[in-house]
Amino acid sequence: MGTRQIEFQIAAAPPPRLDKALSRDVPAEENLSRTRLVRLIADGAVQVNGVVADDPKSKVSEGAVIEIIVAEAEDSHIGPEDIPLEIIYEDADLIVINKPAGMVVHPAPGSPNGTLVNALLHHCGDDLSGVGGVKRPGIVHRIDKETSGLLVVAKSDVAHHGLAAQFEAHSVERYYRAICYGVPDANEPRLRGVKGVSFEPGNIMRLTTQLARHKSDRQRQAVLFHGGRHAVTRARVVETFGTPTGLALIECWLETGRTHQIRVHMAHAGHGLVGDPVYGGKRKLAARAFNAATADAVRAFPRQALHAAVLGFDHPVTGETLRFEAELPQDMDNLIAQLREPLS
Repeated sequence: MGTRQIEFQIAAAPPPRLDKALSRDVPAEENLSRTRLVRLIADGAVQVNGVVADDPKSKVSEGAVIEIIVAEAEDSHIGPEDIPLEIIYEDADLIVINKPAGMVVHPAPGSPNGTLVNALLHHCGDDLSGVGGVKRPGIVHRIDKETSGLLVVAKSDVAHHGLAAQFEAHSVERYYRAICYGVPDANEPRLRGVKGVSFEPGNIMRLTTQLARHKSDRQRQAVLFHGGRHAVTRARVVETFGTPTGLALIECWLETGRTHQIRVHMAHAGHGLVGDPVYGGKRKLAARAFNAATADAVRAFPRQALHAAVLGFDHPVTGETLRFEAELPQDMDNLIAQLREPLS
């Protein structure tokens, strides 16, 4: 495996810790995140004035000469696969994909291939500069296998670090479209009694709970009010179908991003998503709400009717504000067209 040597000097008024000083002053074109620099320090690959520095918390002075030995990025153990991708945007640092329903984001037991990562390794080839020392796309967020829509993936270490920081700070704009049972409404007496549900001006439903893995079913998330991780979802009705208790097209946006967050929150509110196999998406429709063909189409919908429609963030390298939109996929479009059919 080849290596390269990076040499530079610490600029004026350095931060109090070595890792922070290196992160500030290392040449930007080297694409070394602070996390990667900490690993390099631990590996003995960093010298300060000719002496190995192995403590990321140690102090460093202005003018200190830094030498870093970096191994060239290794090839990933995950194989590339020629799988078509709908690319919304791409540059040297990141790529935005409109993921189809049915595609897993990252290989895992039960899904070793055919994933988005396999497809990206084929598409990007030598354009990947390495994330964490490995030539691989940097997955900073995921959407479920059967959820369609927008994902941003890092192609460089510096982009991965910058995007991850934005997701951690909850500053990324994410809007979803979904079809749910019933119509969430501030005037619905039942919702007033559901813990964690409140309404904001404009009939916006706000769901505030803790979420954690279900105690007995490890494939599910459970709503808690003590322990777990804080989760906030907002939802508003875009269009209603059938009787007042029929179905609704809703727009949801995330203040936090937890596993299955929209799905479990909407189910907690009694407005589970159509087709959701985990959180009860095969509910009985209100009598005479729809004609027979429409009712059959709802019952037969094969996945959770959820689409990541809008994604906005600041470019981690240029600072430019980027915002992308993806139209509803054909299956949800077709279902909505059927829902608009007259009752008779």
